[in-house]
Amino acid sequence: MNGKSRVEKLTLFEQIADAFHIPGHLLGLARRSWEPAPTAAEHERTDRPPPDGDDLVAMDHFRSADRQTGGGRLYGAVVRHLSDRVAPRLVDIGSGPQVFAAAAALTEMAGWMAHDSGHDDRAAQHFARALPLARTSGDLPLAAHVAASSSHLALETGDAAGAVGWARTGLELAAQGPRIPALTARLHTMQARALAVASQRTPAAHALEAAHRDLEASPAADHPWLSPFDAAALASESALILRDLVQYDEALPQAEQAVALREAGRARSLALSRISLVDIHVRRGDLDAAVSVGHDLLSTSPTLGSVRVVQQLDGLRRLLEPHREYRPVREYLARFDDARRARMLLLADLIPPSPEGTIA
Repeated sequence: MNGKSRVEKLTLFEQIADAFHIPGHLLGLARRSWEPAPTAAEHERTDRPPPDGDDLVAMDHFRSADRQTGGGRLYGAVVRHLSDRVAPRLVDIGSGPQVFAAAAALTEMAGWMAHDSGHDDRAAQHFARALPLARTSGDLPLAAHVAASSSHLALETGDAAGAVGWARTGLELAAQGPRIPALTARLHTMQARALAVASQRTPAAHALEAAHRDLEASPAADHPWLSPFDAAALASESALILRDLVQYDEALPQAEQAVALREAGRARSLALSRISLVDIHVRRGDLDAAVSVGHDLLSTSPTLGSVRVVQQLDGLRRLLEPHREYRPVREYLARFDDARRARMLLLADLIPPSPEGTIA
């Protein structure tokens, strides 16, 4: 309160809750000993209050648009919505804990959009803010969901150990709340990806098996704030895990399944899945198949406002470059370069090229 120290230890939060009789869920704690026992009706539902309908509608609209257009063009709108529509309610004592859940979910979404725009430092700041908001709301599945996002970002920025740590934190949080198999499947998947990058083959395989078991489990409680983790997402991540474990033959059907399940929509996911499929074909030495999928890839949402997709496309080009003596690859790379120039012109407001021709 005096602004000279920061409360970080769990025991201090417990002492504050007990001294001021603040219900435990408002500080991300378990029910305190002095709180009334839950009624039978409360046992039949989760501890989180119903979310604000307007916040959910906004979240759904942002999520739908992001899947088709990429986060680059939506990031500013989400940040404005947070500052104009959500933040003022955080200090309104009549709002209730559900506004903290809304703030956490939208802040986590802003983090993903920043990541999709190539601003990983900004994404990390959003995820770091989203976690205490989720804890304050008492929504442990949402907190676990944020931890999964932090795990993904750590892996993308080269911190495999940090990614494993975040995945484990998320699994610990998820174990304390209502069972949501899709959430634990996502967390096991992120753990497997980080372990695969770290060349820990057996633990990675076990984590991937756990992810498949969880997603195949009977659906339990749904959650309004969590982005779905479905069979297509698991297939896409499984392909990357098996690729990093140098199991290319096993990775191929997973990558093909991810493309097949995303062809009905989700432009960015489809582009990323096709990039993975081309990558795996190249590593298997099947250049004709790589070129065939590569042509499909170039027609996938050329105006998609995603720096992440452009970065992965550039990585794919580097993977193909050593094979340019093969005529189909050489012809494909010429078309690839033309398509990249066109894409960069269309997205110049988001990702202006540097003098070296790479993303600024």
